[in-house]
Amino acid sequence: MTVYMRASEITKKPVVTLAGDDLGQVKDLVFDASTGSIRCFTLAGRGLLAGPLHRALLWRNVHALGPDAVMVRDESALEEDDTAAQPSAKEPAGGNVLGVAIMTRSGARLGTVTDAVVEAGKTPVVAGYEIETPEHRRVLLPVAGPVTVSGERVLVADATAQYRAGDLGGFGTAAESLRIRLKEDSQGD
Repeated sequence: MTVYMRASEITKKPVVTLAGDDLGQVKDLVFDASTGSIRCFTLAGRGLLAGPLHRALLWRNVHALGPDAVMVRDESALEEDDTAAQPSAKEPAGGNVLGVAIMTRSGARLGTVTDAVVEAGKTPVVAGYEIETPEHRRVLLPVAGPVTVSGERVLVADATAQYRAGDLGGFGTAAESLRIRLKEDSQGD
């Protein structure tokens, strides 16, 4: 069973060890711009006055991402600093996509990104976006195939405009339908 979560639902989740030790909470998700997968989490302390911990948790060190917490085996899963969260010089531009326009390759504006939808699993990836449409409705839009992400816009396949979901419960069906459509379109060429 595929599980989808909004990126905003993952932030502030506690990071705990299998023994139950509280190590902090997720501050930010850092995505690999070339693959759309989660590279790491940056961490913050827990509590009202806690600030950033300046430590990172690489995805490969996560034991499980659950509905209530991020589990790691022990404290050694954390990096000593947060340099893993910094983009490398050879990494393509991407940056924060919140607030940027999402458009089809033919130029149709679908809306503005308000959140990312993450497909949780062995290698979690961005499976789509929550967008605010020009009619001021919030919908979930799956993405598949080549997606171009920049600091100014997200470009998606033209067929993407036809597949939307009102909630995470219907998102999986919309995502699968889009994948099938794109596969059919590529075989017709």
